[in-house]
Amino acid sequence: MPYGGNDWLALTPERTLEPEIPICDPHHHFWDFRTERIPHQRYLLHELAADVGSGHNVRSTVFIEARAMYRSDGPEEMRPVGEVEFVQGLAAASASGLYGPVRAAAAIIGHANLNLDERVEPVLKALQAASPNRFRGIRHSVTWDSHPEVENTAAHRMQGQLLNNRFQAGARVLARMGLSFDAWLFFPQLPELANFAKAVPDLTIILNHIGGLLRVGPYANRDSEVMATWRSGIAAVADCPNVNIKLGGIGMPRTGFDWHTRTKPIGSEELAGSMAPLMTYCIEQFGPDRCMFESNFPVDKVSYSYNVLYNAFKRLSVGYSAAERAAMFHDTAARVYRIDV
Repeated sequence: MPYGGNDWLALTPERTLEPEIPICDPHHHFWDFRTERIPHQRYLLHELAADVGSGHNVRSTVFIEARAMYRSDGPEEMRPVGEVEFVQGLAAASASGLYGPVRAAAAIIGHANLNLDERVEPVLKALQAASPNRFRGIRHSVTWDSHPEVENTAAHRMQGQLLNNRFQAGARVLARMGLSFDAWLFFPQLPELANFAKAVPDLTIILNHIGGLLRVGPYANRDSEVMATWRSGIAAVADCPNVNIKLGGIGMPRTGFDWHTRTKPIGSEELAGSMAPLMTYCIEQFGPDRCMFESNFPVDKVSYSYNVLYNAFKRLSVGYSAAERAAMFHDTAARVYRIDV
């Protein structure tokens, strides 16, 4: 199947459930990649508009850094500014209304290397200058696993970054400037995130993709042990009031489901049933006012369509109150990322 194959996804058409519910999608990417491993992979405004316009009431979105469109020259630490410049232009185009009613990238999360300690401040100021009205913070991926079968996708591949004094000094600059921190890590690192959150209590932290659950490679066929470790880690992080969590990202093959391999894509009823034990545990621990449903598109598009995903979110959340559902679909993300659309 081609990456995000629309023809394949169209094999599972569904009526949009509860199309009136307002949605802020707090996690998607834009990119136009050409690499040796991936000859061409594009996800820009046209592609996003087609997905979010599939029936749900998506009012706004949050762009999350993806190491796309970095500057090709200049100081190394300033190169990520190019990505925010690029997305600011796409957000302005979206705000014109030409691509539909959704305000794409109403908030922008870029990247800055927190290992620079206090020296990260000029980088953060440059990111703010690149997007004075939409830049809200950074993501610094710290994924680390010692097993060679696990792909460490961190930009700065070091073990224990969250507990490093230089990294925490950089994080304090982030907090002082009123900016947020998106955390992407693997589930064995969740206790490190809890310690980090306590060390920088004034920093607003958003944990990505239900805490980086892994059920492939060295973690395959070990659900009893893996899930106990994941649940313990989620509970430890949830005890930190400055941490919020994104409910999603389980369409990535590393989560251990076979959805991306199927001849016909999964439907929302089965998807909701599969997701519910993971999502409801996170909601129990964090509370709806610190939870937000995310698409993680186009990454999760290898497993299901946008319409099916949000139908599944609506199915699994039907037992919550109207206020709790409003928080998870829209209000938590709008508050955390300071979006007024």
